Amino acid sequence: MRIKVCGMTRPEQVMQLDEMGVEFAGFIFYPKSPRYVFSHMSKEQLKKLKGQQINKVGVFVNTPAEEVLQMVDLCGLYLVQLHGDESPRYCEKISNYVTVVKAFRMRDGENILWRAKDYQDVCDMFLFDTEGAGYGGTGKKFNWNVLKGENVRKPFFLSGGIQPEDVDLLKDFSKESVAKDLFAVDINSKFEVAAGLKSMDKVKAFVNSLKA
Repeated sequence: MRIKVCGMTRPEQVMQLDEMGVEFAGFIFYPKSPRYVFSHMSKEQLKKLKGQQINKVGVFVNTPAEEVLQMVDLCGLYLVQLHGDESPRYCEKISNYVTVVKAFRMRDGENILWRAKDYQDVCDMFLFDTEGAGYGGTGKKFNWNVLKGENVRKPFFLSGGIQPEDVDLLKDFSKESVAKDLFAVDINSKFEVAAGLKSMDKVKAFVNSLKA
């Protein structure tokens, strides 16, 4: 199962992820986030940050399209994750240039297929996260049962408060019919000792158990 570790701020930790076999590192381009990448490194440092297999994901919230496309080039991004209120037309514009992951913040009882229907043909992937007051992660799980039995018809990331103890739950979820489209799991705050600073021991144990 592929893994994305989001909210990265330390170049040395990104390289450790690469050594562990983690496929995606997420960087927050939202200035209001405590994990805002440019509070910790420059565009030049981010662009030079390369591993053997890890791919850089830029997470944006309601950012002007021209700025997103500029950051893709300046920072060497592989994927763009749109975590705000971006319209289908906006997503289509970005996806003409780079692979786009559209994030949806889930509420209990919500029909995800209805919520995502206008984005089905203009995004490359989806990400399902927990509804919160703001645009950042909440550290809380949404009810994964809302996805069970659905046919997403699009590769998706499963996010929202995933923690080190969830390996068995994730393996069980991977057996559900909806998981034929499960592309990766996305982890962040439950693996931190401070905002943007990961506990690499926790991450490594999780990666080894999930990929076993």
